[in-house]
Amino acid sequence: MGKKKRELHFRSQFVLYASVIGVVLFVLWGMISPTHLGNTANTMLSWIIEHFGWFYMLVASSFVLFGFIVALSPVGKLRLGKDDDKPEHSFISWVGMLFAAGLGVGFVFFGVAEPIIYYLDTPPGVTPGTVEAAEIGLQYGVFHWGFHAWGAFSVVGLTLAYVQYRKNRPALISSAFYPLIGNRVNGWLGKGIDLLAVISTCAGVATTFGLSALQISGGVSFLTPLSNNIVLQLSIIAIITVLFLFSAVVGIEKGIKRLTNINLVLAGLLLIFVFFAGPTITLLESMVSTFGGYLANIIDMSLTMTPFSESEWLGANTIFFWAWHMSWSPFVGLFIARISKGRTIREFMAGVLLVPTLLAVIWFTVFGGTALEIEMSGIFGLAEVATNEVELTLFYMLEYLPLTVISSILAIIVVAIFFVTSADSAAFVLGSMTSGGKLNPSFLLKIIWGVLIAGTASVLLVSDDGGLEALQTAAISAALPFAFILVIMVIAVTIMMIRDFDLSKKVTRKKQQEELKAILKKEAYNELRDELSDEWREEIRKELMSIGRSNAEMIHFQTSSNSEIVGKNLASAGFPPHVNVSAIERNGEMISPSGSTEILAGDYLYVLVQMEQKDKLLDILKKTK
Repeated sequence: MGKKKRELHFRSQFVLYASVIGVVLFVLWGMISPTHLGNTANTMLSWIIEHFGWFYMLVASSFVLFGFIVALSPVGKLRLGKDDDKPEHSFISWVGMLFAAGLGVGFVFFGVAEPIIYYLDTPPGVTPGTVEAAEIGLQYGVFHWGFHAWGAFSVVGLTLAYVQYRKNRPALISSAFYPLIGNRVNGWLGKGIDLLAVISTCAGVATTFGLSALQISGGVSFLTPLSNNIVLQLSIIAIITVLFLFSAVVGIEKGIKRLTNINLVLAGLLLIFVFFAGPTITLLESMVSTFGGYLANIIDMSLTMTPFSESEWLGANTIFFWAWHMSWSPFVGLFIARISKGRTIREFMAGVLLVPTLLAVIWFTVFGGTALEIEMSGIFGLAEVATNEVELTLFYMLEYLPLTVISSILAIIVVAIFFVTSADSAAFVLGSMTSGGKLNPSFLLKIIWGVLIAGTASVLLVSDDGGLEALQTAAISAALPFAFILVIMVIAVTIMMIRDFDLSKKVTRKKQQEELKAILKKEAYNELRDELSDEWREEIRKELMSIGRSNAEMIHFQTSSNSEIVGKNLASAGFPPHVNVSAIERNGEMISPSGSTEILAGDYLYVLVQMEQKDKLLDILKKTK
């Protein structure tokens, strides 16, 4: 094993053991003293929101701005791979696998819950229970799952794809820092960066696991006599963990991709059903106004805080989502980097930023708009359900649409498959991050991380009051240190792209110059040859006239490698008497020959011959070996 390979192996082993020990200790802490874990996390949460809430708001918006600048700039032409690499997956499958990274769970869980919660628990300055509150609720739902959600994912995904496929570096977060710290990425600093990324990813993915378990538990308790409690939630996590192991066995191509394509169809059917079974015209109007309001207010929503009032709304909602997405970004970013080889940066950014945002507008408007219509029409108080048992909101909404049982079962299946693909993706990513960046980590590593993530989600649900609050606390706390890493990653990938673009311009310019030189050289050669030929013909014409040999003719003949006269000198070529080789054109130069001049392949011979000797001369010239 070479020195470089030994260093990479040692580094991956350190990150693996350190992160596994850290997560195991965290799980044991939650099992032994869940109340103490909950109290500690809540204290940390309050401190982070108070001192770094502004940082989360500013950084999340910066990532979105960075993505659009990169996509629209000349560097957007660069390809994530070699210049002739092509995408490995179709665009539809690629977009589908983006949602396999876990965003599907968020859409299903919060698509109904967020707009209806914000109808009563409104952002600062909005009156609860009004039409304005309903409109703002839909806009904030899209806001939390649109551009800003994918801004952090795009930073990590772009950077990792760039260093893997253009720089041939391992698929590790630390690889992105090579332009800034050089070979120190192979030392303790690089190990610390990768370890922090693994811990952050665990927290983000555990949050997704917990949400999925809550959603499925709510659906099962809604359709069956089973109680929606911690026992059912933990049982669901255990079952899903076993199911994901089966998916992990067959890998990305057959496992995640196949399940994703199936679930895209099922999720699409659920969306179409709610759209047509719900208030269709109202939803269409809401879709237009929500999209317009989102675009019109995005800057205000991105940068508004409450420095002169005591409001917990931003911390419990917007800041939570930004932190969750950032803690999740190593996982989602590495996964989408893995499936994005061969795409241009512009295509990558368009797919990662624009497509999910448009889908968020459609999904949140259809599900959230239907829930708001039920609430505002006085049919049923969904807002109260969302406040007390948020995981049941979707199923109570479906109860007031036709085919309740079928649609509820379909919703549970959609969440369950998203749960499995999220677990599979998470185990793959964490396995890669703790095995030196291998694109195909071992099955054993996938099992280890699948079990550890399930354990982390379980203790978060058990700790203190558990539920959604505990999951939010874990995400916000783990995201803070990694947010600083994300900022530095933006700087690093910008440096790499600018350098490569400048190099690409130089290579292109040099190639164009060489092509232009070749064209000019050829044109100059042809012009010179024509000029010289004309000059020689004119001189010989004058010579003929001066000696009165009007019965002579000038013959222009090019030899080939098969010509019999090639290799002979003019004296031994056997030309008839009264034949004069006046000039030879060779490699662009005109030669005034003598009897000892050797005839070469490719020579242009200018031969002065009397008319009666012409046929005999041509026979000799055209004779081949």
